[in-house]
Amino acid sequence: MGDVEGQELNIIAVWDLSKDAMSRQVEGATTNPPDPSQHRGFKRWVLIGIYIVFVLLGQSVAMSLGRLYYDKGGKSKWLATLIQLVGFPVILPLYYILPLRKTQLDCLPRNHPLKAASVYIFLGLYTTALCMLYSIGLMYLPVSTFSLICASQLAFNALFSFFLNSQKFTPYIVNSLVLLTISSTLLLFNPNNSLPKGASKSKYNIGFICAIANSAGYGLQLSLTQLTFNRILKRDSFKAILDMIVCPASAASFAAVVGLFASGEWWTLKGEMDRFELGKVSYLMTLIWIALSWQLFTIGLVALIVNVSSLFSNVISTFGLPIVPVLAVVFFHDSMDGIKVVAMLLAIWGFVSYAYHQYLDHHKARTTSATTM
Repeated sequence: MGDVEGQELNIIAVWDLSKDAMSRQVEGATTNPPDPSQHRGFKRWVLIGIYIVFVLLGQSVAMSLGRLYYDKGGKSKWLATLIQLVGFPVILPLYYILPLRKTQLDCLPRNHPLKAASVYIFLGLYTTALCMLYSIGLMYLPVSTFSLICASQLAFNALFSFFLNSQKFTPYIVNSLVLLTISSTLLLFNPNNSLPKGASKSKYNIGFICAIANSAGYGLQLSLTQLTFNRILKRDSFKAILDMIVCPASAASFAAVVGLFASGEWWTLKGEMDRFELGKVSYLMTLIWIALSWQLFTIGLVALIVNVSSLFSNVISTFGLPIVPVLAVVFFHDSMDGIKVVAMLLAIWGFVSYAYHQYLDHHKARTTSATTM
């Protein structure tokens, strides 16, 4: 499952700000023009809501199907890594279907192609490593335990955002971070946790270490993505968002394919498909839907990074993690005890706290904009 988890920022939509600036110029040239700020704000939050659905749905489905792959006979860690990355071609038509508007930022001098390519390759290889850690963690841990360990990524991202992205902490952000972190760690103390099929205590410990390392690396990756947009690419168009998804994913997929062949796991895939408990067709469909779900997650995640912040996108991602134990109860017959219920309630509380912080920021920005016009 772990196939993309990476990237968030503290940009309050430079693209939106540039459109705001252009709209104010138009207003100054007309007499008694209608104020479009309310419409822009509504449209922006509708889009953010859609991106949130992409993140929650994609992450929950991908993680659950990833656990299904292992439970029903899947054993290839490199294939589990590759399948998180290789679905990026499905978003290539967006380059031609959606209008790629040119903003003032698009007119800025572009960086040398070699510099941008180096950034994309580095992020791609870094993503491959994170996906491998993710695959090992999911393989050796119960899905409910794994999903809530992953929520610790929020604390790591907050730390990296503070140093790399100048993220300011408010009481609402701190409250959200504390609640979501407690929510994720509660399940670590759940006495009802059981080992996945075929996992020993030593493998459980390996999975735990890999899950923590993946969370820390993911938190750093989100901040690095925001830093890349702000300091290196210096562009915030929709095309730049697509480039940030497609180019690193291409490099990451190539690295995963090399790993699949070099490890020798490639030669075991036919036997793995033949032995898959749900049949060959279900084996292929499971892998396909994992790949598509991760791409849905990635589109929503990167869009939230660009339009809000890396920390906000991570909060949304973390908020979705307690959804996975619910799906595990339905499809994998995990137990739903009081600790899991409390963890989910804390996650919802933390999300509401951060959402309220965003509302206050948006309201303050609108008030400031109205007084300066």
